[in-house]
Amino acid sequence: MLRWLAVAATWVLAAVSSTLVLVSPWWLFVTGVLAFIALVGTYDLVQARHSILRNYPVLGHFRFLMESIRPEIQQYFIERDTDGTPFDRETRTTIYERAKDVKDVDPFGTQRDPTVIGYEYVRHSIVAHSATDETPTVRIGGPACTQPYDMAMYNVSAMSFGALSANAILALNGGAAKGGFAHDTGEGGLSSYHLRPGGDLIWEIGTGYFGCRTPDGHFDPEQFRAKASNPQVKCISIKLSQGAKPGLGGVMPGPKVTAEIAQMRGVPAGRSVVSPPSHNAFHTPVGLCEFIGRLRDLSGGKPVGFKLCVGSRSELLGICKAIRQTGIAPDFIIVDGAEGGTGAAPVEFEDNVGTPLTEGLMTVHNALVGTGLRDQIRIGASGKITNGIDIVKRVIQGADFTLAARAMMMAVGCIQAQQCHTNKCPVGVATQDPKRARALDVPDKTERVYNLQRHVVDNAKQFVASMGLTSFDDLHPSMLMRTVGPNRSKSYAEIYEWLAPGELLTRPPESWREDWEYASAESFVLTSAHEPDPSHRPPSHGSTQHPLAV
Repeated sequence: MLRWLAVAATWVLAAVSSTLVLVSPWWLFVTGVLAFIALVGTYDLVQARHSILRNYPVLGHFRFLMESIRPEIQQYFIERDTDGTPFDRETRTTIYERAKDVKDVDPFGTQRDPTVIGYEYVRHSIVAHSATDETPTVRIGGPACTQPYDMAMYNVSAMSFGALSANAILALNGGAAKGGFAHDTGEGGLSSYHLRPGGDLIWEIGTGYFGCRTPDGHFDPEQFRAKASNPQVKCISIKLSQGAKPGLGGVMPGPKVTAEIAQMRGVPAGRSVVSPPSHNAFHTPVGLCEFIGRLRDLSGGKPVGFKLCVGSRSELLGICKAIRQTGIAPDFIIVDGAEGGTGAAPVEFEDNVGTPLTEGLMTVHNALVGTGLRDQIRIGASGKITNGIDIVKRVIQGADFTLAARAMMMAVGCIQAQQCHTNKCPVGVATQDPKRARALDVPDKTERVYNLQRHVVDNAKQFVASMGLTSFDDLHPSMLMRTVGPNRSKSYAEIYEWLAPGELLTRPPESWREDWEYASAESFVLTSAHEPDPSHRPPSHGSTQHPLAV
């Protein structure tokens, strides 16, 4: 009752003030304000959507206002330098300073607690030395590859045009062109913005086959052949899953599907685009291997691999068995960590699905070592890699090279506003709104991408030199330490299991035995340790045994 009386009193005051307009025109302003408050209060009392506004008309709106700016208040005024997620302020500041070519040093010692469980560090050497000027690269391409590629240690991870603005893509690829590193296109296909600056590309083929799809959503070999022949396309990556939403397909809301994006992807303009959760070009590990071989042939012998966020270990081992059975091996595998993700996804999937990068990386490395395949397949690591020590850690855990998405987004201006899916990115990075994208100056941000990659790799090289080593190849699990208890640290060599070459083929250790027995080259999903699920068995691909077969 009091709420209604208050609103009624406001109407009365508005009426009284309106009569005073003849005394002074300033009363017109007062009348307008009172009338507006009375209208809002009346609406709040009769609406049924918000209980707070029904009980607290007008005043309840201040609660929603404060809630809307809570992330900014938290980020700018409350968080400490080591707080904040997904990236804390110290990490973000380091990225920004390196991108701007500002000397990033920190006075007065670390702000991290080196005694907390989970703290990691590397062992330095008394005979440390200065890093060389040589730029480290990794040769990608197995025996079946006729156009191998020398991959940089730090590259741009998968982000599509559509998810990012045209200016963001131009800056990322321009930085890659200047710095001699690779730029993953994401699953959205090849765009003119990927091609215009001239940077090296990893063309990612997702479940929607964008850029090489038939009208009904299947793989189109002729479209693929024509585009894969572009000399900028250095590698082909088949996306099986991604860290942000493993087990889900990507979604691009209709408003972001412009005519340009629709033409590039081969989909209708203005309609939401949903990628299937899995591929229709293959359904088994053997089918995956044959698809890899097909893409390699269609591309003229370029390196072909796949990206995944590790889920079932038996499925991964099934792929290893299929590689040995068919003799068709990927040239590389990119491991995406569950902590990664530039795209939007349901919170439950972001928080509860997929293997974190550390465990996933070591799982893939061990699976390849244990099946005798590690020498011919390179491994990439993608997920929250922002600085030199991240590269060193990932190499120790099994990677040959690394890729970063969000760090590169920050280099082109991302402020972690977490508005990527709304088309309202405040800095023009993750939007298709031309007015917002205009804020991103391409020449300036191109230089920043180049600077970030250069400084991160230089920092990683110095870590290796500080450990008394001359090459990333010399890194070993015994060199990375982790605090596991009060006053107690252990190396990765002590904490984790590391398989010997070919161990799974001869005498699988007990910790791997069940997964190895469940793994099948003929099916990803099994109903028992010995029988593939018939519902997941596709028509025969006519594959034959290969000399590598077990």
